[in-house]
Amino acid sequence: MSNSRNNQPSKAEVQTTKLNKLPLAGKFDTEFSAEEAAEVFEEHPSAENRSQNQE
Repeated sequence: MSNSRNNQPSKAEVQTTKLNKLPLAGKFDTEFSAEEAAEVFEEHPSAENRSQNQE
């Protein structure tokens, strides 16, 4: 039984594994406000025309 236990990682090793870490808050956040969207449309008026043409 002690053999199988030695083959498994310790709790500390599991917690420090790159894939086991929590993502940074906001790093992959895809939400944006209506104000941000309005600013983009003001800066790029052709984008608004393209979005209307796709509908």
